Amino acid sequence: MKKNLLITGGCRSGKSRFALDYANRFFSKKIYLATCEPLDEEMVYRIEDHKRMRGAEWETVEEPIEIVGKIRQYGKEVEVILLDCITLWISNLLLKWDDDSRIIEEIERLRSTIKEVGTSMILVSNEVGMGIVPADPLSRRFRDLSGMANQKIAEASDTVIFMVSGIQVFLKGQE
Repeated sequence: MKKNLLITGGCRSGKSRFALDYANRFFSKKIYLATCEPLDEEMVYRIEDHKRMRGAEWETVEEPIEIVGKIRQYGKEVEVILLDCITLWISNLLLKWDDDSRIIEEIERLRSTIKEVGTSMILVSNEVGMGIVPADPLSRRFRDLSGMANQKIAEASDTVIFMVSGIQVFLKGQE
């Protein structure tokens, strides 16, 4: 049965680990859709660490921008697509386009695709709007677009989980 799950929370709150554990418990044919680009040594290390956490039973698809196309492409072939992460995708879009309306269109395309595609989706996103207001315009745009994306994805999800210190708090639906 198709199920859409959004997992959000702060950095290093256990989102990705929970998402992987959940997918491994309930699905056998899985794709990990990675939005991160290895732009520096630290990111290369983090990507390798995530690959080790996943193990060999995961197929990894790396796509920093065109995630909707990848979801549509692989959505008929697997039981679940784990998309990690929405906020890195938003950051990639901000670096590519200086047009918030175009980014909002992409967020809408993702929301629609999540609802339409036949496979289950697990989406990971950072909650960036709980701190102080950022000092510079680009950071405020990132915060605002990320918050909007999280709202749209939450609306399209059956279950929304907020991770705090490795503990899941169900905001919508349940496991």
